[in-house]
Amino acid sequence: MLLSPLPAGSADIAVFFVEIGLMIIGLALLARLAMQIGFSPVPLYLLGGLLLRASGVISLSPETLSFIQVCAEIGVILLLFMIGLEYTAAELTESLRHNLPGGLLDFGLNFAPGFGLGLLLGWGPLAALLLGGVTYVSSSGIIAKVLNDLGWLGNRETPVVLSILVLEDLAMAVYLPLTVVLLLGEGVMSGAISLGMAVATVVVVFVLALKFGGVVSRLVESRSGEVVLLTTFGLILLVAGVAQQLQVSSAVGAFLVGIALSGSVAEQARELLTPLRDLFAGTFFLFFGLQIDPASLPPVLLLAAGLGLVSALTKVATGWLAARQAGIGTRGRFRAGAALIARGEFSIVIAGLGTSVGVAADLISLSAAYVLMMAVLGPVLTRFIDPVVAGVQRRFGGAPVRPRRREAVPVAMISSASDDG
Repeated sequence: MLLSPLPAGSADIAVFFVEIGLMIIGLALLARLAMQIGFSPVPLYLLGGLLLRASGVISLSPETLSFIQVCAEIGVILLLFMIGLEYTAAELTESLRHNLPGGLLDFGLNFAPGFGLGLLLGWGPLAALLLGGVTYVSSSGIIAKVLNDLGWLGNRETPVVLSILVLEDLAMAVYLPLTVVLLLGEGVMSGAISLGMAVATVVVVFVLALKFGGVVSRLVESRSGEVVLLTTFGLILLVAGVAQQLQVSSAVGAFLVGIALSGSVAEQARELLTPLRDLFAGTFFLFFGLQIDPASLPPVLLLAAGLGLVSALTKVATGWLAARQAGIGTRGRFRAGAALIARGEFSIVIAGLGTSVGVAADLISLSAAYVLMMAVLGPVLTRFIDPVVAGVQRRFGGAPVRPRRREAVPVAMISSASDDG
């Protein structure tokens, strides 16, 4: 007997197919619109999900929502896997080592606004700790998509951005278990075990990816595209699932699988999985918008806007300073800062931790409004940061900004590029 999340009736399955088909066609229309206006489709996907829920015109079945949620999770890990393919193990190690000060600066500048506001609102230290996490961590999924859409993967500032994102995801491997322990009031020994398992998992997977990437590549390699597709996709899901089970971000696991693959098999995997990434990533952003209750937003919009303005400036400062330390020019510094603004999946997860145990009832509403604003503002500002900087430089007599190259260059060539950033 086959197990299925769908009801047995053919009519129910037909409804499921119709709803999923309409969803994908809707994504296609939004992507087409974004292409026509020369813009990333991410904000359109997010707003599409929000408007779909707000309109109440379409009521999706529980089975469809469950399916979309699973697809959304796959979308995040595929986004991070594809970013991992842009690095070799040596490049990742070097980049993380050089950008560790930027990662620490990122935490200091961006955790403080949320933590401070939580205390000012009288929510208590635990709720403030959660809001600090919401403002600290950028959305790897959204940023990865935007960098790809804008053709920035080969830019000199991109390794700085990606290193900060990886450091944030690794920090989540410590932050999330620690926060859960504090919220649930677990004993010292139980909390230490949970935290130790999470850290150990990150270290083990990281070492395996760095030391045995060649072995993994040879195991995946095949003349058959079908074999490479199935093996790679299965490996991504397996590692991501194990990482998530051990209280580590599944995105970190998928990213490290991308790091482990190199050479011709990495190119083959990129070609085969790019269409899947686009499909599942679009589903992720749509589902993100569907999760937000429009009725909860108006009372906290002003507060969220103020928090968003402050934390947008701190993210720009983070990217600017980190890129300057890496020797990137003015243009690249501002691009790095703008790219880091978007918040997303981790921020919602963190807010959900608090509400699940009754900490600060307004936390999820404020977080939802804040994340939606930043998820839209980040891609928009990133798209227009070059002309904005160019206009400012012309107005104040700065050096002219040369047109940015749209084509990507191999990551291995980044360090030798002569462009000023």
